[in-house]
Amino acid sequence: MTGAPPGYDCHRDHGPYAGVADLLHRIAADRPRLAARHRTELRAIAPRLDPTARTAADEAPIRFHPARRTAALAYGATEFVAAWAGTLRRPVTLRFAHVGAADETTRELLDSLAGRLGAYPVGLELCDDGPARPAVDPTPATLRTSLGESLAGGFYHHAARTGRHGRALVTPADDLPHWWAFTTGLATALAALDQATEALDLYHEARTVTDDPKITMSAAYATAMLYARHLPAAAQDPARARHWLEQALRLARTVTDPRQRVLSTVFYEQGVALLDSRAGEPERALRLIDDGLARLTAVLAPGERPQDLARLRHNRAQVYLALGDPQRALTELDTVIGHDPDNCEYYVDRAALHRAAGRHRAAIRDHGSAIRLGPHLPEAYYNRAVLHQERGRAGQARDDLERVLAIEPGHLDARIALVNLHLGRGALDVAEAGARAGLMRAPDEPALLCTLGLIRSERGDPAGAEELFSRALAGDPELVEAWTNRAAVRFDRGEVAAAVADLDRAVALSAAPVPRYNRGTALARLDRWDEAARDFADALAAPDLDRSLRRDLRSALARCRRRTS
Repeated sequence: MTGAPPGYDCHRDHGPYAGVADLLHRIAADRPRLAARHRTELRAIAPRLDPTARTAADEAPIRFHPARRTAALAYGATEFVAAWAGTLRRPVTLRFAHVGAADETTRELLDSLAGRLGAYPVGLELCDDGPARPAVDPTPATLRTSLGESLAGGFYHHAARTGRHGRALVTPADDLPHWWAFTTGLATALAALDQATEALDLYHEARTVTDDPKITMSAAYATAMLYARHLPAAAQDPARARHWLEQALRLARTVTDPRQRVLSTVFYEQGVALLDSRAGEPERALRLIDDGLARLTAVLAPGERPQDLARLRHNRAQVYLALGDPQRALTELDTVIGHDPDNCEYYVDRAALHRAAGRHRAAIRDHGSAIRLGPHLPEAYYNRAVLHQERGRAGQARDDLERVLAIEPGHLDARIALVNLHLGRGALDVAEAGARAGLMRAPDEPALLCTLGLIRSERGDPAGAEELFSRALAGDPELVEAWTNRAAVRFDRGEVAAAVADLDRAVALSAAPVPRYNRGTALARLDRWDEAARDFADALAAPDLDRSLRRDLRSALARCRRRTS
């Protein structure tokens, strides 16, 4: 990239990722091999990088991306820019104009770049002025296309603005098809942005302005899904969801075209199957899914609508799990991935089954596929980190956990796991900084308070450690680690009876061998040898004991028996 510092127009009128997409396109032209390693995220952000690819809207997805996907895209794009920046031989300044009027996707990516590029010879100038590309005055047709693209890409803030703009241009009286497209598109975006109550109002409005059967059928199904999934937990209502599904199905059965009638009916019945499964009736849900697959297969040509078939089979896999049949669920997921090999969700689900069956390598491979296709799916990084940790690969686990937190700083489980990994390798300063960063986002989180207590204990501050363990237990009285570690502090201070009381709570909550071993040690200190022996024997009966712990338990048990013989 040579010449004068380029300026990039970030105004939201030019759509999601305005400005930053131009930067990525320019870098990709200079570094095609580097771009190939980031193909998935670059294609999502700057689709013109792949002129042979169909647009997102053309692909007609049956599943919309979660709103948080844009954070993963920003992470991947930032890694791409950072890799390019690392090859620069002289400083470069990148100027972005109209940042104050940028779309949320652009601002998110610019924030990510600003946080990552400080170590490289790249300066960012973020301005609210500068030359602007002229914005085209949109027609309803162009707005509808833009809305479809934004929804399919998961760019919901832009989709919501576009839907509102479109609704301001047309009325149901003069252009019902466009008005409905803008209304349902806006509702979809709002539901994804956790504004489902406003989305519900839009569907009620649609029913007041038209009795068009296709619109009222679609509105009924969408209303059902809001009550089933998207409204705040207190407002979700399975009975109302089932009522609106019945309305949608009644209208679907009146569709004159036989093929479309089957497609609509089967699709809506999947909502009923979801409710049945949640209501503890998986057998009934399975019958609906099996029947739907049979009817769908009968009207589809070979190879037609593979994603629809995959979705139904995925539903069936979930029901098999509810029925306690993981092998059939796994077989079903293998078929699902054959139908729709680019859906990251399916690999995450299959990885969970592989892990449960002890096939860790297969699980890691599937999480890798999910990360590639997601792209950078935090859930897959986190799950892979857990697998690495279970296999003793602490360095790889740390790398994956750091990626999770780079994408989702508020991912509490990843924060706790990473802090504990740092603690395990003796990096107390790093562990404490991570724990305090987590507590800034989740004040009084018991697991993080417990970790801080361990750090205080390691640093020779038993009083500070005990106070932190007690705070953790006030927030979560079932936190076994806090009971166990507070007991250790009290034991070391000579408060053995208090330590036993804490360990009684830990043993009541967990069958793990360590609390029993610790309690046995404390009981032995009190000369309660018979009780200590029972704890050591019970701990020895635990499966998969660590070799050194097994040796210590046998030695302790033998000592107890000598004392009581």
